Amino acid sequence: MTGTQRRGRRIMMTPRERDAFLAEQRTCRVATVSADGAPHVGALWFAWDGTALWLYSITRSKRWAQLRKDPRIAVVVDDGHGYGELRGVELSGSVAVVGEVPRAGGTCPELDAPEELFATKYFGLDRMPHDGRHAWLRLVPESVVSWDFRKMTG
Repeated sequence: MTGTQRRGRRIMMTPRERDAFLAEQRTCRVATVSADGAPHVGALWFAWDGTALWLYSITRSKRWAQLRKDPRIAVVVDDGHGYGELRGVELSGSVAVVGEVPRAGGTCPELDAPEELFATKYFGLDRMPHDGRHAWLRLVPESVVSWDFRKMTG
């Protein structure tokens, strides 16, 4: 999934810390690129299954249109107020559309686990409510960089 993080090894999260952090955080910022190279950043809810970041996006959004043309993406999940409290994870790679577009709840075994994670995290439900406006994007990151400034000493 990722190579060795060269910079900031002292403050990078362990895989267990990263997984716990991504499980508890609720909002990520997603960066995409338009055909003319202009960046676009927007906030989304997400689910992390330990291997992939699952994004539930409105299919009529600028983000969706850009990702259909160029699937490259960068996602940041971060937290903290004071400098010494800052922590986060940046994941990048290319997304794949999984399941029906838009998602109406049809059978898709590949979505069983992420939809359960998402429904529990955001709605406190066992099953995913579908509105017919969203669909799933899966990011299996090619690069993961993390930081936890709480690990700095002195």
